[in-house]
Amino acid sequence: MSKNTTLSLAILSGKGGVGKSNLALNICYALHQMGYPVLLIDCDMGLANMDVLLGIAPQQHMQDILISNRDPADVLMPIGSAGGSRFDLMPANSGMAEFAELDVAARTILREKINPLASGYDFVCLDIGAGISGTATGFAAMTALRIIVVTPEPTSLTDSYAMIKVLSSRHKVQDFYVLVNQVESPAEGKQTYNRLSAVCKRFLGFAPAYLGEVRSDRIVTEAVRKQKPFIQLAPLSPASVDCMALANSLQRLREGMLRMEEISSPLTDSDRRDF
Repeated sequence: MSKNTTLSLAILSGKGGVGKSNLALNICYALHQMGYPVLLIDCDMGLANMDVLLGIAPQQHMQDILISNRDPADVLMPIGSAGGSRFDLMPANSGMAEFAELDVAARTILREKINPLASGYDFVCLDIGAGISGTATGFAAMTALRIIVVTPEPTSLTDSYAMIKVLSSRHKVQDFYVLVNQVESPAEGKQTYNRLSAVCKRFLGFAPAYLGEVRSDRIVTEAVRKQKPFIQLAPLSPASVDCMALANSLQRLREGMLRMEEISSPLTDSDRRDF
């Protein structure tokens, strides 16, 4: 039986407004441009907005997998195809309060139904709603890696520490990577990471790894208004260059995990995580 080669990523944040969803979209777009099949799943079940960032109007949503037993393949929306590799989105519906919080059973059903489909991609990225709700932390615990998006603001660092603390204590995970957004320079990104890392090491006994930073860039706002990935709109802009560097880092992480045979399934089995 061949070993699965899918690397699953959760992109999350302690607070909203740090650019998490936009980074998730653009990192996935960069991986797709590098020739990898990529699946992006919008896991913000109450306030999904990936469709808005892309200017699309999905007819099916992830909630339909639970409501009407929809086949996950029917929910997919193709976003791009570069060199024969797929970039697909599994959208979620917004404004459905009854789905903002999913219990363990519902999350388990989604995982079991999506896993066979997800195994056909090299990268599966879960864009997870901000905060430490059970739904957010439950989805975050499913993946092989967790990327915490922070900004230099003190509130972002405080809330990100809380997110890492909850996931490490409740779900026994410690493999976190920090991505610092909206920085003026790489030095500011590393300084922001060092502040968060020092607190984690002191109070939690471990430190997250540093994935990188994305510089402040006016093209990001323009791309949101035009409902396009900024890496597509302006591939040589500072934020786009930084996202390409992040994608290359994720490529190296995947290759390293494959050599170590640490990739087993796109979304971790329930007996590996208590969510």
